[in-house]
Amino acid sequence: MAQLTDDCFAFSGPLLPVEEVERIIRERITPVAEIETVPLHGASGRVIAREVVAPIDLPPFDNSAVDGYAVRHADLDAHAETRLAVVERVTAGRTAARALAAGTAVRIFTGAPMPSGADTVFMQEDVRLDGEAVIVPAGLKVGANRRLAGEDVRAGAIVLPAGRRLGAQHVALAAAIGLTALDVFRRVRVAVFSTGDEIVEPGAPRPSAALYDANRYLLAGLIERLGATSTDLGILPDDPDRLARAIAAAAAEHDLVVTSGGVSTGEADHVRRAVEAVGRLVFWRVAIKPGRPVAMGVVPASGRGPSAAFVGLPGNPAAVYVTFARVVRPLLLRLAGAEAAPLLALPVRVAFGYRKKAGRREYVRVKLERTADGTVEAVKHAQEGAGIITSLTETDGLVELSEDTTTVTPGSTVGFLSYAALAA
Repeated sequence: MAQLTDDCFAFSGPLLPVEEVERIIRERITPVAEIETVPLHGASGRVIAREVVAPIDLPPFDNSAVDGYAVRHADLDAHAETRLAVVERVTAGRTAARALAAGTAVRIFTGAPMPSGADTVFMQEDVRLDGEAVIVPAGLKVGANRRLAGEDVRAGAIVLPAGRRLGAQHVALAAAIGLTALDVFRRVRVAVFSTGDEIVEPGAPRPSAALYDANRYLLAGLIERLGATSTDLGILPDDPDRLARAIAAAAAEHDLVVTSGGVSTGEADHVRRAVEAVGRLVFWRVAIKPGRPVAMGVVPASGRGPSAAFVGLPGNPAAVYVTFARVVRPLLLRLAGAEAAPLLALPVRVAFGYRKKAGRREYVRVKLERTADGTVEAVKHAQEGAGIITSLTETDGLVELSEDTTTVTPGSTVGFLSYAALAA
């Protein structure tokens, strides 16, 4: 189980600012402790548990960056062409038989080791041949087109710090320094279920007043893209006792329990009471739109290990997406042991006007479009409702409006978060 102390949350106000949510997660949540060794082919998406130190220089030897001719720069005429005898041919994977003598050159190919004594490479298209000799122009700087040993990585350097979430490029670096496996934290285990008498499983008979459940599929996809595993616990009715038993059982086997629906203030919203029956609900409203009713708490694991975290999200899919990005995502990455990487909203010009209340963070679903003058603009989706799933499928990301912002005018610059960044 994840290490999660029962007293890790201190906020008791009615509306929790987004920055306070992030602070709580950053300071009080402890990552999972278990470490496992995985082969490189299974390392992408995992989190490094111990820093990786390069055992060799990268590249391990001086080599040519181009196809051409390796020479001694001291042999070159500074003001006129130089004629050099070509004495050897060195391909990638081969080594020159002898050191380069004065007045000679070696035909060399990209990646081939530099002959001893050679320090500069002419590109083949910049020279001309004359029988067994090559004629090179004046003006090339010493060291041109030569890759130095260790210019990428020095032996003994930390190449992958602990907490780095691995992408394909990081795995490639590990392979380049000769590693075959990496020590990573185990995957975070997340339980997911939906709540509500009005929700039914896709493919099942749908009563006229019911909706097919989309949230579990949305959450499972987002969770797994972040490198965790998800357990689908289905749909639970609006029954506080059944909800309490389900949450307690899920907490015994998982690090995090995520639900959707039933966290507002309606008479049929029972998640809050269910969590309080088996654990402790720390807060249940965040100053964010869409998605203000977000519950977060701690559920003891019945003596089987550390407590599990609980997050109850709203029922509308767009609100689920936004609150996952701003609450569940940082919590999940923290549990996984990933280093803190705050979301960086990129500046973009807006093509719409917008008004909002001060004191809450708002997220507007937008599509990026290129104007006639080549400028990229953010265009707001026509329908703003938190239940409009197509507002997610027909847009590219979210415009983030701070708590202090109250008015956005066309042509102004705002921060943009792409869906790709929010799911990484």
